Amino acid sequence: MNATELQKIVDWLIDGARSTSSPTQMMGEICERLVEAGLPLWRVGVFVRTLHPDVFGRNFIWRPGAEVTTATAGFDVIDSPEYINNPLAIVFGERREVRCRLDDPESKRFPFLDEMREEGVTDYIALPLLFIDGSTHASSWTTKRPGGFSDGELATLRKIVTPLARIIEIVNLRRTASILLDTYVGNRAGERILGGQIRRGHTDTMDAAIWLSDLRGFTALSDRLPAETVVDILNRYFDCQVSAIRNHGGEVLKFMGDGLLAVFPIAEQEDEVHQVCARVLEAARESRASVEAMHYPIGEALERFRFGVALHVGRILYGNIGGGNRLDFTCIGPAVNLAARLEKIAGRLNRTIVASAGFAGICGVGWADLGEFPIAGFANAERVYGLADESPA
Repeated sequence: MNATELQKIVDWLIDGARSTSSPTQMMGEICERLVEAGLPLWRVGVFVRTLHPDVFGRNFIWRPGAEVTTATAGFDVIDSPEYINNPLAIVFGERREVRCRLDDPESKRFPFLDEMREEGVTDYIALPLLFIDGSTHASSWTTKRPGGFSDGELATLRKIVTPLARIIEIVNLRRTASILLDTYVGNRAGERILGGQIRRGHTDTMDAAIWLSDLRGFTALSDRLPAETVVDILNRYFDCQVSAIRNHGGEVLKFMGDGLLAVFPIAEQEDEVHQVCARVLEAARESRASVEAMHYPIGEALERFRFGVALHVGRILYGNIGGGNRLDFTCIGPAVNLAARLEKIAGRLNRTIVASAGFAGICGVGWADLGEFPIAGFANAERVYGLADESPA
């Protein structure tokens, strides 16, 4: 590859690879540009570690004539023989390149290269991608050309990985920010924050179904069990709800001790409110079944659990609230306050799922009138409904 062609590719990377709109497109285009410039590439991989509670890293694999493929790896991968005996383990651990000519007997110490040898690969080099923050990521480059890479081609690859690392770091930082926001504040809130809705008092109103739940007997539970056990129980308990909420279009906004606040936004479309409330009720039924099936070994006994959830529908204020430079992206309003009061009534009535008159009226049949109750802070009493197929326990 001549110096002019190489510089064009470097300049394209430095300029942000603007002709692409996604990491996979960027990966595909850089490999295709390198091939067009004369580099005999076969399989190229980029391996990026992530800041994610469940995912150790992601990989992007390019082959000529095929779409770039992506995959993720959990944290258990770092203890697997496939990783330990892979050239990439050296790149990550020692921050140095690994070169293997596949006709060299020394390459047989890496089982992964047996697969490459079967594909006809003749040469392999893994190069570190060094980020500004000090973290190490990796790339791998192979060729099927007899004789492998030339010294000039290896020099080209070594020059390419520096600007490549810069643009990957930028993409990774934005993805990390998005993941962390999704993890800690929820998907919709995360999108709004990344979109610039970051000033205190910056709020919107929206119609939503509101979910507010808590674990029955949590205070007594936390008093008699070690803190580590209580945290483990809470995590399992929240797992019983979060997947159901998200699968039915809701967003978890806040965990408050054993309490959970979630909203299911309602678009301004005909019959949308009925569809949303039906999904909320289905999520509540699924969560009830999951919590009922949940058990935890405490000594020789199995602890079982119950929870209560209040469902309401109304208009909420959704946005940034806080003091000084510490903000919280949450929702407030009389509808949220009413849901909180209804959840306390559910506990007094030993009911798992209760609903306001507004929510029960939208969902139609299947509700039992539990009576009218005064609501603290509200001028009027509220009629409360429970599922007809549920008995107090």
